Amino acid sequence: MATNKNSSRGRHASSTSRNTNPKKQHKTSFQKAKPNRYRKGIRKNTPQRNTEEPTEIRLNKFIANSGICSRREADTYIKAGNATVNGKVITEMGYKVQLNDEVRFDGTLIHPEAKQYILLNKPKNYITTMDDERGRKTVMELVANATKERIYPVGRLDRNTTGLLLFTNDGELAKKLTHPKHSVRKLYHASLDKKLSMKDLQKIANNFTLEGRMVFVDNISYIENQPKTEIGIEIHSGRNRIVRKIFEHFGYKVVKLDRVVFAGLTKKNLPRGRWRALTQQEINNLKMA
Repeated sequence: MATNKNSSRGRHASSTSRNTNPKKQHKTSFQKAKPNRYRKGIRKNTPQRNTEEPTEIRLNKFIANSGICSRREADTYIKAGNATVNGKVITEMGYKVQLNDEVRFDGTLIHPEAKQYILLNKPKNYITTMDDERGRKTVMELVANATKERIYPVGRLDRNTTGLLLFTNDGELAKKLTHPKHSVRKLYHASLDKKLSMKDLQKIANNFTLEGRMVFVDNISYIENQPKTEIGIEIHSGRNRIVRKIFEHFGYKVVKLDRVVFAGLTKKNLPRGRWRALTQQEINNLKMA
């Protein structure tokens, strides 16, 4: 696993919420989320595995554990006849398989995998895809040695956007983190080609229509002690290139875009281009969010 020694400094900025009166002075601090302090070591009373553990598992969980999709999605695929066990098509809900059964999904042999959670600080000029027909660099090259299991990026960052990108083979968690209803917090630092006027900042903060759909911005601010081209914007929408489109809608070009917080995870001690495995506490926090 990558070893990280450098720590990043948080930026502070004055915050503007969506209902702020533009005539009022903005004094609220807009800060990067601070990571929790985690206890190190091993729990003393952790029960050891024994031979009495279950030797069978529901088919939908088997498929989900293989990193293909969530359990709910697996049920749909099972009903459609996509799964076979020992050569037999299974469409029965709740069907249980032995861990040594031959399970295939769309004809491909699958195995339950240990869940992996890898956090990358993505550099510029890498695309978020598993492979690229045009031979461009992909984020998968950066995490190639992170784990033996096949992992996938959760959501996307475009080629020129840097910052936090999570990888996992946990299909259920990935779906949760990308679904708008869960309002996963994403905080970006945007550098614009010109100063953002207070008038436009207020328009963005109070929400607006973009491409026929409402855009809800959770928070936006100037970054404290920086030129007014440096903006902090918090949003939970998963729409493609949404942050760039927001500023383009008001006549600004995003020169640099960096995701500094994702679902409570930060870039602390994670240099650009490096990755690390999540702690168990961080995993638990994501699942409870």
